[in-house]
Amino acid sequence: MNKRFLWYPVIIGIFAALIWVILQKGQSLSVTQHTIIPKTTVATATDTHYLDNLKHPLGLLLLQIIMIMLTARLFGILANKIKQPAVVGEIIAGVLLGPSLLGWVTPSFSAFLFPAESLKNLQFLSQIGLAFFMFIVGMELDINKIRNKAHDAVMISHASIIVPFFLGVWLAYFLFTRFAPANVSFISFALFMGIAMSITAFPVLARIVQERKLTHTPLGIMAITCAAADDITAWCILAVVVAIVNAGGVLSAVITILLAIVFVFAMLMIVRPWLAKTMQAQMAKGHQKAAVSLVFFTLLIAAWLAEVIGIHALFGAFLAGVIMPAETNIKQLLTDKLEDVSVLLLLPIFFVYTGLRTHIGLLNQGDLWLVCGMIMLVAVVGKFGGSTITARLMGQSWRQSVSIGALMNTRGLMELVVLNIGFDLGILSPEIFAMMVLMALATTFMTGPLLDLVVYSERRKGLMTA
Repeated sequence: MNKRFLWYPVIIGIFAALIWVILQKGQSLSVTQHTIIPKTTVATATDTHYLDNLKHPLGLLLLQIIMIMLTARLFGILANKIKQPAVVGEIIAGVLLGPSLLGWVTPSFSAFLFPAESLKNLQFLSQIGLAFFMFIVGMELDINKIRNKAHDAVMISHASIIVPFFLGVWLAYFLFTRFAPANVSFISFALFMGIAMSITAFPVLARIVQERKLTHTPLGIMAITCAAADDITAWCILAVVVAIVNAGGVLSAVITILLAIVFVFAMLMIVRPWLAKTMQAQMAKGHQKAAVSLVFFTLLIAAWLAEVIGIHALFGAFLAGVIMPAETNIKQLLTDKLEDVSVLLLLPIFFVYTGLRTHIGLLNQGDLWLVCGMIMLVAVVGKFGGSTITARLMGQSWRQSVSIGALMNTRGLMELVVLNIGFDLGILSPEIFAMMVLMALATTFMTGPLLDLVVYSERRKGLMTA
């Protein structure tokens, strides 16, 4: 056995033990100051001079979608102009359309455009868009790539989870008393902070690799493989954490986790081969619509079962994408049908819905910004530092290691998905939610500059040695 693989049990074991120690000590903590969650995220419209048709739910929803698409597209283009992925601009657009800017500058217009009673419609559409998007992410995972580079990739990806997970749990120990909402246990708060620190945005990372023409390079293949393994592991951990939070008791949590294991096993071992055989037969007969209908049926049933079990519908949608057969051209067909609608229409709605829940104005004290800075520091040290050092231990060059660390530090959309789940479950307070959204933006924004810095340092080194 290669000696470098001995680092795997050492790193995982040490940080797992430390996480266990903090979780045990943290159970003795109590919340002394509860955060009061605002009853509404935006003001209620009081003006009566608008036309009734504009206030009609359908008319208002269509107007909201138009404004969201225009703003998201504009900021996406601006982000591309400064060599950032479009998702960075779309996230910023979502935050600016919320109370952090629009609601602050023009509260009456904000109240008209996003009245409190309309947010349920936006939430519904955003969840549908996320389910489609997670399905596409699952389809894009190439299991063969993970197998081909399994040793190094699994080591790097798991280290990039366990290190920030430990730091997130450690940070939760100091934040719990002041920032945890009422009736939230330390274990729920700590586990969620840990998983929120551990996420890598696989889709954003893949697009950055593609835009920089690194797809077929050793660096690009390793980064995508690490991110894929990270995605699978992190979503499995998230499913367990959500199961524990929803269950309430130990017995209920165990039952939920067992049901989740049975669900995953059935999807991989029973549904996957049956689906491959059935889809191949339908495509051979030219019944393309029947094949697509079967796929959507599988997606919806998987999402529904995951929601009923208590591990969130998005995990079921993701798993449905993973089991899609690779032998037929159905993956490309579905991607062509779903990606544009999901990415261009429905995901911007999710960003704005997240922005409507993000109150940066709540961070109105200097010490709150210090806490926000600490969260960002812990996030970067854990993900970037953990990935970089582990990649170096696996025999990668420093240039490759730093580049892998920068890419794995990308959080983007996936982080917002996790944060919204935590907010919906009542685990994250509005202040922590706002801080974590800013952290997701900052870590995604810094990926490009870090990669450029690596390239610049290599060129400078080459000129100096020439």
